[in-house]
Amino acid sequence: MQTLVIYDISSNRLRDRLAKRLFDYGLQRVQLSAFCGELNFHDREVLLKELPNFIGCERDRIYVVPLCDRCVRLWRAVAERPVEVAREREVEIV
Repeated sequence: MQTLVIYDISSNRLRDRLAKRLFDYGLQRVQLSAFCGELNFHDREVLLKELPNFIGCERDRIYVVPLCDRCVRLWRAVAERPVEVAREREVEIV
């Protein structure tokens, strides 16, 4: 299922570590603090268990939003160039 991860992390170190971890899951950056891509239920649950490690203070937030097929079809971005949501996982787990 397509999954959107949006975050607001105060610490540069934690924010960079989180971005690297999201890339490890095969998610693509869609904004500076937003990633999107295909995650199955198991991977999403494992990620959710890891996310508290990236929270450094009370103001920090991480949102994980599974997107149904209808939401993905209706998804739009306004930009100078066309933008697509990630359709397939680009990481091979060995």
